[in-house]
Amino acid sequence: MPDRVCVRGRFAPSPTGELHLGNVWTALLAWLHARQHSGAFVLRVEDLDLDRSRPGMAERQLADLRWLGLDWDEGPDRGGAAGPYVQSQRTARYSAALEALATRGLLYPCYCTRAEVRTAASAPHGPLERGSYPGTCRYLTDEQRQEHESRGRRPCLRVRMPERPGVIGFDDLVYGAVEEAIVGPAADFVVRRADGVYAYQLAVVVDDGAMGITHVIRGADLLSSTAQQIWLHRLLGYAPPRFAHVPLLLGEDRHRLSKRHASLSVTHLRAAGAAPQQIVGALAHTAGMLPEGETAMPADLIGRLDLGRLPRGGIVIRDA
Repeated sequence: MPDRVCVRGRFAPSPTGELHLGNVWTALLAWLHARQHSGAFVLRVEDLDLDRSRPGMAERQLADLRWLGLDWDEGPDRGGAAGPYVQSQRTARYSAALEALATRGLLYPCYCTRAEVRTAASAPHGPLERGSYPGTCRYLTDEQRQEHESRGRRPCLRVRMPERPGVIGFDDLVYGAVEEAIVGPAADFVVRRADGVYAYQLAVVVDDGAMGITHVIRGADLLSSTAQQIWLHRLLGYAPPRFAHVPLLLGEDRHRLSKRHASLSVTHLRAAGAAPQQIVGALAHTAGMLPEGETAMPADLIGRLDLGRLPRGGIVIRDA
C-alpha cells in the first residue's frame, strides 16, 4: 500500500556534462517512487560550481529526461511554490544557514588543502578512516589563524561536530537499519569551500529541507554522508527525509559511470538509434521490474518498483 504521507521526491542533476545511464537510473527510480505513491516530483539544477557547469547543459539534460518519458511537477522550467529550482539562485538561503550555524559557534575556518586531509587520513599509523578530517585546524588560536592568513591561505568553513559520541540511526529503504557514530573532529565537514562556493553538504540539506522533500533516492556512494546530513537537517529545523541509497551503475572498467563513459550517455545512445523504450526497459530489467529484452516507458512501470529488492553492490553495464 502507498505511504500515507504526502511524498515529495526529487532529482537534482549537475549541468557539468551530458546525462549518462547512471543519472537516468537514479532519476527513473526516484520518479517511479514518487509516482507510485501519488506524490510530487521536483527537478532541481545543482549548478553551484559555476566553473564546472557548462552553458546550455541544464536545458539539454531536461530535454533528455523528457525524451525518456520523465516529467516533473516543479522545476526551473515549470516554477513552483518552493522555487527557485536552480541552486545558483538560492545562495541567500545558504548564507542564512551559515549565519545560523555561526551564531551557535559551530563553524571554524580550516586552512588544510584537500591533499593534506587525504594524506593525514591515509597515514598508516593514524586512527582515521579515509576521507575523515584529522582536526588540524579545529583548535587553532587567533594568532595561528592570522599566521595562515598572512601567508595568503584562504580557509574553507567546517562545522564543529559534537565532542561527545553520538549515533544517528535511520531506516534506509534499500540498506535497512543503518547507524553511524558522528563525533568531531573526524566528522567535521565542509560547508563552504575556500573559493567561496557553498558545499554540497550544506546546499543539499537547505534545499531538501526548504522544498519539503520527503524521500531522497540517490546513489549508494552518498550513504556515508547521510548521518551528517540528518544531523544538519535537525539542527536547521528541518524534518529529515527518508533515504534510499540505490546501487551504482558501473562501466566495464568497474568505475562509477561518469563523463568518461561517453558511449553510455543519453546523447550518444540517441544518436546511435536507441529508442527511449529500449533504454528505460533495460534499466527496468536491471531493477528487477522487467524480463530482459522487454521495452517500456516510465509510465508503464508505475507500481512495479520495490526498492527493498534492489542489490546493494554495484551493477556493471556493458558499453554500447
